[in-house]
Amino acid sequence: MKALVYNGPGLKAVEERPVPQVQDTGDAIVRITKTTICGTDLHILKGDVPSCEPGRILGHEGVGIVDSIGAGVTAFAPGDHVLISCITACGRCEYCRRGMQSHCATGGWILGNIIDGTQAEYVRIPHADTSLYAIPEQADEDALVMLSDILPTGFECGVLNGKVAPGSTVAIVGAGPIGLAALLTAQLFSPARIIMIDLDEARLAVARRFGASDTINSGTRDAAAALMEMTGARGADTVIEAVGIAATFELCQLLVAAGGTIANVGVHGAKADLHLERLWSHNITITTRLVDTVSTPQLLRMVEAKQLDPEQLVTHHFAMADMMDAYDVFSRAAETKALKVIIEAADPRAARSAA
Repeated sequence: MKALVYNGPGLKAVEERPVPQVQDTGDAIVRITKTTICGTDLHILKGDVPSCEPGRILGHEGVGIVDSIGAGVTAFAPGDHVLISCITACGRCEYCRRGMQSHCATGGWILGNIIDGTQAEYVRIPHADTSLYAIPEQADEDALVMLSDILPTGFECGVLNGKVAPGSTVAIVGAGPIGLAALLTAQLFSPARIIMIDLDEARLAVARRFGASDTINSGTRDAAAALMEMTGARGADTVIEAVGIAATFELCQLLVAAGGTIANVGVHGAKADLHLERLWSHNITITTRLVDTVSTPQLLRMVEAKQLDPEQLVTHHFAMADMMDAYDVFSRAAETKALKVIIEAADPRAARSAA
């Protein structure tokens, strides 16, 4: 089968790999129909995620068809159409029982990190009963791929951790896919104002189309001064960091109102300064989180009911054989206007025979 393989910082290749086999009674082998690339994959390629070792198949998002199952899988059968969660959860350990599936003792974020991931024609899913979701046959697969990671991440790590509330002011730093997912789901809580901050005018235009009340181009304006002017020098009640670099986290500290919350979502590969000399008296909360995907069933129902439309995040489509091109387009988003790229599998019979 074809797979996108990480071969060390800055190195990747499409390679032929064997189709994975059931290794444990709780495993399912899923034939990928659609997958995508995440900003976290780019962090891996930069060397920011040392737990991901060279030789790993990347990817932690996708939808597909169950191909085979272990003897202990009871919720799914071959032929079932499923959504793959980016978080693998046993459902039984202490962390899973506390709703922190991202820290599952035998799972968590392992796909495309600790074990081979979804940017391949087949993937092995441990703990399948609690790590897959059944989806209707007629569902929009492009939309559902967004439910593997970015929609629950923006919602849980940004909106819920950030305590977005009716009538509040929200600032989102970073208008990439995760920031836009936070924008879409923040509107469920009816904040009075959502201010989007980014360097890319095209992405800010998308943010306005998706519902942002205001935008600030931090490449042409002092973002902190502009936001303070917009809010009467008060600041934002919720500030969501959706980039993952020191400069944006430090900007968030300038934007937050007294009593407000900074919700970090970005993947940080280097230290960022915390300015306690300014914030010690501000009664602020700073939250960090790896998505637990506890909200996935709720979000799935909302997408099915057309209360959320994550499909609008998709800008490009590629065949599995063209994954290198997909990475090139995704990594040059400022030039290509890419948000989320969908990678579609070829005929499954061809994938199986090629293995």
